Amino acid sequence: MIKFTAKIILITGLTLFIACNKQGDTIVKNGQAKELIDYVNPLMGTDSDFSLSNGNTYPAIATPWAMNFWTPQTAKMGDGWAYKYDDKTIRGIKQTHQPSPWINDYAAFSLMAVTGDLKYKEEERASYFSHKAEIVKPNHYSVYLADYDVTAEVTPTERASHFRFTFPKADSSYIMLDAFFKGSMVKILPKERKIVGYCRNNSGGVPENFHNYFVAEFDKDFEVNHTWGDDWNLIKNSMESEGEHVGAIIGFKTKKGEQVHVKVASSFISQEQAILNLKTEIGNDSFEKTKEKAANAWENELKRVVIEDENIDNIKTFYSCLYRVLLFPRKFYEYDANGSVIHYSPYNGEVLPGYMFTDNGFWDTFRAVFPFFNMMYPQLNSQIMEGLANTYKESGWLPEWASPGHRDCMIGSNSATIIADAFLKGNVNEKDVNILLEAILKNANVIEGRPVNSVGRAGGDYYNELGFVPYNVGIHENAARTLEYAFADFTIAKMVEKLNKKDLADEFYKKSYNYKNLFDSSSNLMRGKNEDGNFQSPFNPLKWGDAFTEGNSLHYTWSVFHDTQGLIDLMGGKESFVAKLDEVFEMPPDFDASYYGFTIHEIREMQIANMGNYAHGNQPIQHMIYLYNHANAPYKAQKKVRDVLTKLYSATPDGYCGDEDNGQTSAWYVFSSLGFYPVTPSIDEYVIGSPLFKKATITLENGKTFVISAPNNSKDNVYIESALLNGKVWNNSFINFEDIQRGGELEFDMNATPNKKWASNPENVPYSLSK
Repeated sequence: MIKFTAKIILITGLTLFIACNKQGDTIVKNGQAKELIDYVNPLMGTDSDFSLSNGNTYPAIATPWAMNFWTPQTAKMGDGWAYKYDDKTIRGIKQTHQPSPWINDYAAFSLMAVTGDLKYKEEERASYFSHKAEIVKPNHYSVYLADYDVTAEVTPTERASHFRFTFPKADSSYIMLDAFFKGSMVKILPKERKIVGYCRNNSGGVPENFHNYFVAEFDKDFEVNHTWGDDWNLIKNSMESEGEHVGAIIGFKTKKGEQVHVKVASSFISQEQAILNLKTEIGNDSFEKTKEKAANAWENELKRVVIEDENIDNIKTFYSCLYRVLLFPRKFYEYDANGSVIHYSPYNGEVLPGYMFTDNGFWDTFRAVFPFFNMMYPQLNSQIMEGLANTYKESGWLPEWASPGHRDCMIGSNSATIIADAFLKGNVNEKDVNILLEAILKNANVIEGRPVNSVGRAGGDYYNELGFVPYNVGIHENAARTLEYAFADFTIAKMVEKLNKKDLADEFYKKSYNYKNLFDSSSNLMRGKNEDGNFQSPFNPLKWGDAFTEGNSLHYTWSVFHDTQGLIDLMGGKESFVAKLDEVFEMPPDFDASYYGFTIHEIREMQIANMGNYAHGNQPIQHMIYLYNHANAPYKAQKKVRDVLTKLYSATPDGYCGDEDNGQTSAWYVFSSLGFYPVTPSIDEYVIGSPLFKKATITLENGKTFVISAPNNSKDNVYIESALLNGKVWNNSFINFEDIQRGGELEFDMNATPNKKWASNPENVPYSLSK
């Protein structure tokens, strides 16, 4: 039996209780663990495949928001599921920019080491490995390549990385650089101990001149140099190869335990810029120094939220989710020789000044990721807004799914929400306001010339004329589009109202009520409507897709983020509204998948979660639980929020209940475990749920701290008995943005039984446009 130990440590008059678990981790009750990065598990969500997503993640070895990530590659080149936890072999460690397996990768290349007979084709060179001989941290990946007796390691910077290969005694040891398919070039420079070249692989969204230029600098002389050309054709003793898919191989003798280091950097701008990135970000640093700098980069961000609690598993899940929130969007910019910010435009192919960010699906991230940035990272978000202004100037449109340029994926006009929320919270630079407003209005009103269907508003002409996108005019997911456009119109109205454009604000406030056009009073649900104004028929609330996006009517009915009171009124009052919410959780997980022709993974994830028809694994319904607060039933939200936090998330390979999606599903956990959630982006309120921890201290960018404390929190004490804000009784089921930004403390008294009187008056409910 493993014994647990505990000791009391006195530090400057403070008593810290530190308990050690069997792995030696520290559990902190009244103080902070030394290294928060040790709580992060980048393998969370990697036990996934096409049929079932437990996150659909890969271990991203990177610094926060980095231009490049690195990941071990277990799958074949081009497979979106590049690393699957149950795979047994590794083909290499690749530079990746993939935001999602469904979007896939671009600008990827990999390094791999082998010994003995030369094996360079990706399936032949693959080595068996074990998670028992694998170290996976955000700043460091290490794996034992069993077939070659080699340990391969990588540690990252924003635009570069440092590899370390530990070899056995061997007459033939090799390191190869696979430049991947869809166009590549390699050149070996033995005198400089370098491999340079480029890769062009992509899945769309790039200009014709797209390249990722790379440089790999070794600390050992080459005794062998080969390349391969198309069709894996080995070209012995060659220095250069160019074609559809090429690679480079260098070789040497090694002693037992000999370490060979490779410093790697890349650039979307030029070969010279790649060399500059290497010099700037690594230079003469050792592997350990690079690793330390990457750890510090993570620690600086993770310590912005300090959790104090005895439950080590929940702490690990929190920081593993926070790590995911801080990966995207990607910094798609570089620094020139003068230190100025420049970027290669994935829209027009030019090299231009200023910021650019990419790899983000706003359909997912408008909900909680960008609200988190507005709360915690206003300076970063202002840079992202500048990047959106640059996107508009370079492409003529705002992005909705960028990777790296416009991609035809998902629906909505959610760039408007992201911009409006940032503007209303003071996070848009003055120079960018007018150009972003112009872009938002173009998205809302111009139908022709959109580069892909997901950009702008598909069906926007119908929406502007009829007040909805019709079901029967050939525009898929029409009801979902109508609901999302209506919310976007609300956020536009809030923005232009602050800009003193009253007539324009009135126009968009009026359009934001368009959600009512799809409400079917006979079912108390949203329903597709034909061009003639009649509801489409037959209607099955359990049918996924069709009029909706990756969900059904039971999921999308709640997508009235800005006017829950209006929805309550349509349903006949708070009692009927709460009953309809309850129904989603209490009914069996029945579904109709006929629109897709097979059971898509999102459906399967809902089915197996044992929460009725509540589909937390996909984004449309993730705010729904908090709507109980609008009906003066916050105790119901408290219980269900805690259930989701503790049953559907864990810091394990199967730790998500669906696609993680650029930090959104993680952001739900981060916000909800702190005790509140941004149900209505662009409004200065967060809706209160059930805090998971005894204490959380948030350090804001303005230097203030905001503390959420629940001293008697426990597994059973999930209900709020009462609350104090800065020592004063707080009976509202929401908290304001400015209350947090000013710093202070929100203290909860938790209980095992619900207090139905807390926040039970009409004035205690969160914002609604109709209220």
